[in-house]
Amino acid sequence: MLIYNVLIYAIQLNLGINPLFFLADELSNKIEIANFKLYFFIMEKSNFIKIEAIQIAEVFNIKKIRAEFGFEPHSSSPSEIFYTLAKKQYLYIFDYGVVVFANYSAAEKKEAIAFVKNYASTIVDLDLLEEYRIEIDSNIPKVIIKNDYVTVPYVDPSVLKIVMLNIAQSVALDYYEALTDDLITSSKKYIQELEHRGKLSISKKNLLKYIGKVLNVKNSIVDNLYILDDPNLVWDNEELHLLNRHLKANFDINPRFKDLDYRLDIVEDNLRLFTDVLNVRESSRLEWIVIILIFLEIMIALLFH
Repeated sequence: MLIYNVLIYAIQLNLGINPLFFLADELSNKIEIANFKLYFFIMEKSNFIKIEAIQIAEVFNIKKIRAEFGFEPHSSSPSEIFYTLAKKQYLYIFDYGVVVFANYSAAEKKEAIAFVKNYASTIVDLDLLEEYRIEIDSNIPKVIIKNDYVTVPYVDPSVLKIVMLNIAQSVALDYYEALTDDLITSSKKYIQELEHRGKLSISKKNLLKYIGKVLNVKNSIVDNLYILDDPNLVWDNEELHLLNRHLKANFDINPRFKDLDYRLDIVEDNLRLFTDVLNVRESSRLEWIVIILIFLEIMIALLFH
């Protein structure tokens, strides 16, 4: 091999060709091949499930989805439905408008979203989504939870349901946080008007519409309070219970809900203030009407006597 390389080197020099060019080119090819092999090695050794949760609507009709989906669910209830599908794909749909995908391609996800939108009451266009990843490593003794992934020693439908449920809860809280932020921003505008002008220019009709919007958000959150409850399957399984508890802590589920409840209390206090101001304005208007009517009655009496 050494003699062969020397002969090749001599021929290249006689032809006026820089042998370093061929050496660099050969080295580049070897690096490319090595990278190619490394990529496939990693792909073979990688064992993870990609999860993505999206807030698609305010409410889904779970009963109709289950009847027309075309596959038998792994488990279901009046408020949620969980599917285990081919190609290690999983789908979790919640009646509060969140869909969680596992191992779905962009095209498959788009098709599924188009399907579930047929059973939605109000479409949400806030681009609320959250991505997460489940990594499987049979060599670890217990679950390891990070901000963007969880490593588990094994995975089964129960583990998937716990992880996907917590991601769905996180996205749902994102949606309610966005709604309450909008309500607080609106109320700040009226409060600043009271501060600078000493009165509210909002009409009674618009104020009542605002009150209705606040109550609708409040009722929606109250109706879906169960999303913070622990699923039944964690009660008889200590490992699932710990996984669920750690995921709730990772996504700050309970602190975020307390903060949400606190913000709604602020909005309700503002509503009481606005209602009192409106009542004062209405009573003042009625007083002026009564005064005018009395004045007219006196004038008429004077004219006819």
